[in-house]
Amino acid sequence: MARVIAIANQKGGVGKTTTAVNLGASLASSEKRVLLIDSDPQANATSALGFTRDPARRTLYQAMILGEATERVIIDGQIDRLELIPSDKNLVGAAIELVTMDSREYRLKQTIQPLRDKYDFILIDCPPSLDILTVNALAAADSVLVPVQCEFLALEGVSELLDTLARLRRAINPSLAIEGILLTMYDDRTTLSKQVAADLRSFFGAQVFESVIPRNVRLAEAPSHGMPVIFYDIHSRGAESYIQLAKEVIVNAEKRLGSGTERVDQGARAPAASAAAAGAGSSGSDGGSGSSSGGSGAGAE
Repeated sequence: MARVIAIANQKGGVGKTTTAVNLGASLASSEKRVLLIDSDPQANATSALGFTRDPARRTLYQAMILGEATERVIIDGQIDRLELIPSDKNLVGAAIELVTMDSREYRLKQTIQPLRDKYDFILIDCPPSLDILTVNALAAADSVLVPVQCEFLALEGVSELLDTLARLRRAINPSLAIEGILLTMYDDRTTLSKQVAADLRSFFGAQVFESVIPRNVRLAEAPSHGMPVIFYDIHSRGAESYIQLAKEVIVNAEKRLGSGTERVDQGARAPAASAAAAGAGSSGSDGGSGSSSGGSGAGAE
């Protein structure tokens, strides 16, 4: 049965869509059957896989709100073993229409439940907010993967998100686990990136993935070509990082099957004060936020 992973952070621009697309492609390249669900009305994951806007295309809106059969909504992701439930702007209306529906928090869970035997992993790209669409994703998920940009303000976002996850676990999804915290837009030339990474690892321990996603120009360019970075430039640092992340996710899944254990979050307050002090002390020595691969930008949504 598929492991359902929601990729969520209420802060925008931290690399959720980039992670959803490139992790999905890397898992598929590792011979895993993957379904990517684009639950963001901006439809960036859909376009990042090369699909232009098409009003005639059936999307998550038809499946989740109108009850259309999922087999009529799922499309080939143009990568072997990767399929997609696309999104479009109509999903904006879902937040309004869900208000009057029964079991509104579980509509996505009900939609994908029949699909779980068909895939090894189901990845849900969440909107950059904690609205009803994100709540649906977290209610449907076995775990949540949290991309965190290596900057001070991102640490505050982690604290708020984990507080929210604790409430959701009590009220909606008691089995929701932390898949892992993923460091994104990491620049090893700056003191602040190193300090944020060190603080997160110190506080959350093994919940932080060993894989780190660097600032990488190839990673930023790939969506404009409608393909994941492993097909755009497999030798780039961005591609190598997501391949390594996919290996970690697969190993973690295999360990869970063997031991029946889950990651459990250790707390809901990130070490923001420590990072603030470190950031203030190092801001003069950062020298900018350039790319360690010769380019800037990476994985903003």
